[in-house]
Amino acid sequence: MAGARDLEVHLRALVGGLAPGDELAPGLRLAEVTTECGPRLTFETAGTRVHVEVARLTEGRRSAVQTRRLALSYRFDEAVSADRRALGVAVCRAVAGAAASREEAVLAALARDAEMAEATGDEPGARVREVTVERLLERAEGGRYYTVTPYVGCLIGCKFCYAQSHVAETRALLGLAPAPWGSYVDVRINAPEVLAAELSTLPPAPIKFCAVVSDPYHAIERRQQLTRRMLLALRDAQVRAGVLVLTRSALIERDLDVLAAIANVWTGISIPTVDDAVRRHFEPRAASIPARLAALAACKAAGLRTFAMVQPLLPGPIAPLADALAEHAGSVRVDVLHGVEGATHEFADVRWAAAGSDAWQQEQAAALTAALVERGVSLWTGELPPGLG
Repeated sequence: MAGARDLEVHLRALVGGLAPGDELAPGLRLAEVTTECGPRLTFETAGTRVHVEVARLTEGRRSAVQTRRLALSYRFDEAVSADRRALGVAVCRAVAGAAASREEAVLAALARDAEMAEATGDEPGARVREVTVERLLERAEGGRYYTVTPYVGCLIGCKFCYAQSHVAETRALLGLAPAPWGSYVDVRINAPEVLAAELSTLPPAPIKFCAVVSDPYHAIERRQQLTRRMLLALRDAQVRAGVLVLTRSALIERDLDVLAAIANVWTGISIPTVDDAVRRHFEPRAASIPARLAALAACKAAGLRTFAMVQPLLPGPIAPLADALAEHAGSVRVDVLHGVEGATHEFADVRWAAAGSDAWQQEQAAALTAALVERGVSLWTGELPPGLG
């Protein structure tokens, strides 16, 4: 079957088979190609990294630039200014110019790969697939840290998760049957071995288990134990640059022995509300709020640095949430909902419909932030907590 690595080859073919370091245009070099959170070409120009996201052109899809078959969008590692927006569009146009004469051949090659996989008995609609990878650590923010994930696709399946549309696009380009978010996962069966090899060759930087693409402790981890084996690889390599693990699961308690043996490790729990009835409505397959708080307390008792992520904010009283976070979390990051994604039905419930609006999210974020400041809790923004990175 065409896997993520094959898709990377096809993405490079869109821009003439460029290899990292090659120029698409004067001063515009291809930095890397990734598919972990959707098909993406990353370019560097004048010290700035520009990520170009590649998707099929479909009705209603927003994009910066379109070709006959593809929609191209841009992202930056930093905040976007007017100058950056102009640069993003310019880079997308350069990619579109290169892809215009190649996209038909590339999309046809992807279709042939999917047909061949089906003919050889590799089920395109399989919900749990075992896959192998050639590389694992993904550079983020220009190499300031790495993201890593043993799985792609998450069986917790929070319907508001903003990764689902990006991961779904990768599946679509690979010819995989559509499936609801939360019902499929790619198991990277050789992830621990690949990670161990990369730790010996790549420059050191903090490593963040990417809980957006897949929670490292969702249900399949009980059987596969890839996260635990990867943590063992980090322990054995004596990684000191820092490791961050974020989860919605209490299963993290299983690995406290390994986590405690890794230098500069940060353990975090996502806690979007203190009301477990609300949690059951929005996150039915995630751990209960009491179980998450207990897991955070266990991490703290084991001597680990702890943090909590509140994203998105879900309905529930602010003061008790702030009290719980102040008791168990060494620091907190507060962020808002980035679109309802597949949770239209959940947010349509009249009891909690207001929570889907930007105004409600911003108001609650401000109220929680103020409550945490009153309690002396350390707050941070960005992708890494203070002291990591």
